[in-house]
Amino acid sequence: MLEDTIIAISTPPGFGGLGIVRISGKKALAVAGRIFRAKGRPGRSVPVGRVVLGAVLDPEGKGPLDEAFLTYFKAPRSYTREDVVELSCHGSPAVLEGVLRLGVKAGARPAGPGEFTLRAFLNGRLDMLQAEAVNDLIRSVSLTQARVSAGQLGGGLSRRVQRLRGKLISLLSQIEAGLEFPE
Repeated sequence: MLEDTIIAISTPPGFGGLGIVRISGKKALAVAGRIFRAKGRPGRSVPVGRVVLGAVLDPEGKGPLDEAFLTYFKAPRSYTREDVVELSCHGSPAVLEGVLRLGVKAGARPAGPGEFTLRAFLNGRLDMLQAEAVNDLIRSVSLTQARVSAGQLGGGLSRRVQRLRGKLISLLSQIEAGLEFPE
């Protein structure tokens, strides 16, 4: 399951000017390559970390689905520490669902809720407190709540917990030494 290449719509449901479909896994670039054609770059490789304009195409020849931007993040320099491709499309639910379906046909499987963050955690990109902070940040309803969650995501709480852990280990070792060697 963790070896699968996954795909999901990463923006909230509804209509908008922009919608993002994210693909993560070893075959992310290959899956994207089956459904995306860069304009003015025939046969050239996709540059890492640079935005490329192109079109999302149905491989069965039904024509372009949308004009889009593709951004490729090579492992380990991505959110999940896997190869990640983001397709920035127009924010129509029909377009985004169409891109998702094309990605599944091209070899990815639909991601479960929170699976990108789970992979980031399992691959050592985030610790448990930071993973929880992602959820808190997504669900924040005030700027204060968002700022607190962003601080946790940045590792602030994790560093404090690590310092406390270090102090507890030191105290425990002193207690054990006192029990073992009372004189």
